[in-house]
Amino acid sequence: MRKGLLILISGPSGTGKGTVCDLLRKNHPEISYSISATTRQPRPGEQDGVNYYFYDKEKFRQMIDAGELLEWAEVYGNYYGTPKQKVLDRLNAGEDILLEIDTQGALNVMKAVPEGLFIFLLPPSLEELANRLKGRGTETEESLQRRLGAAVDEIKIAHNYRYVVVNDKVEAAEKAIAGIIEAEHHRTDLNEELLAGLQQWKENA
Repeated sequence: MRKGLLILISGPSGTGKGTVCDLLRKNHPEISYSISATTRQPRPGEQDGVNYYFYDKEKFRQMIDAGELLEWAEVYGNYYGTPKQKVLDRLNAGEDILLEIDTQGALNVMKAVPEGLFIFLLPPSLEELANRLKGRGTETEESLQRRLGAAVDEIKIAHNYRYVVVNDKVEAAEKAIAGIIEAEHHRTDLNEELLAGLQQWKENA
């Protein structure tokens, strides 16, 4: 059976990661979304194991100490992270899993699952990125400059990713990523069935 792909997409804030990932999931419902763990309280309508895995801080810290998270971060007093074993079990079952996380978390995932598919989503230009951030209507001039500075720092590590996709138009970016995923399915080092077939050809030649 083909092992599933861990598909990780990250990039600077304002690049359009969420929009591209939503379109990718809409067009390819066979791709599963990774469920994160958090210590924040569930919001109305959220279900444990569906929207998030909800843990208390003591349990989350135990998971950190035991190395049970692919990546984690503390945001505004709450912890967020990706449970390692749950992801690995689904990958071993043949599921393709989509992770949308920041670059710091991505670097940690690369160490834990080096065979993963790592895609960096790049804005067409810093000017366009600034326009997108301004378009949100939530940024002050100070926060805008801070985000742009952070974006420059993040782009500097894009060479650590296997692929870089420019998000000029959402549909084109999604199509490019879908093509990359399809190509990865044909990699001999990730497809035991394909390897077995090649070995049979070799033996019968």
